[in-house]
Amino acid sequence: MKIAIGIPARMGSTRFPGKPLALLAGKPMIQHVIEKALAADLGPVFVATDDERIASIARDCGVAACMTTADHPNGSNRLAEAGRYNACDVVINVQGDEPLIDPAAIRAVVEPFHDDAYLPMATLAHPLRNESDLFEPNVVKLVCNANSRAMYFSRAAIPYPRSASATALQHVGLYAYRKEFLLIYPSLTACESEKCEQLEQLRVLHHGYDIAVSIGDYHCIGVDTPEDLVKAEELLLIGN
Repeated sequence: MKIAIGIPARMGSTRFPGKPLALLAGKPMIQHVIEKALAADLGPVFVATDDERIASIARDCGVAACMTTADHPNGSNRLAEAGRYNACDVVINVQGDEPLIDPAAIRAVVEPFHDDAYLPMATLAHPLRNESDLFEPNVVKLVCNANSRAMYFSRAAIPYPRSASATALQHVGLYAYRKEFLLIYPSLTACESEKCEQLEQLRVLHHGYDIAVSIGDYHCIGVDTPEDLVKAEELLLIGN
């Protein structure tokens, strides 16, 4: 199975413009992400971007830069445009704002593809660490079936502890796609639950595709704001 790791990155973040080039411990954030992806040692790494400054850093790091159009609504669509030019079976989506991503998590997200030749997509989760996060809308929760396939993702409390407590799962925003499915993804129409929750993975479930979920002690701390960048640097300097 040939695996490629794609890193979608754009300059026009609403909450943090220019985020990929923001310095983190003396290096652009996108460079940290590239180095983590390379450390996973799964296959070629490429950056999908609409900005030549980001592309230049990617080339300096020794990875390919795929120039894409600027109007993609999400990273999956951006990777789909770039992925058609990559000879691979599976594409891993390592988001460009995850400078502390664990290479072990990147390796784990592709494991389900070895057991299911038709699996379209996979992601990660870990048991919820703080009880209060069950009701925190910025923390995405999910419920799986007996086959470790996602049943639903939500910002709400799922499963809701009405009569008994349950082990809630927190979603980790790392995805892997079989290439054929990645190329189909942009043609899937958005659904009401996706629009309501603002969670693009719900589109996949709405159209009847499986998402395999690997559960483990995976840590992925994203950088959405300048304040998050400060926290990430603190964690980076103390070794995560």
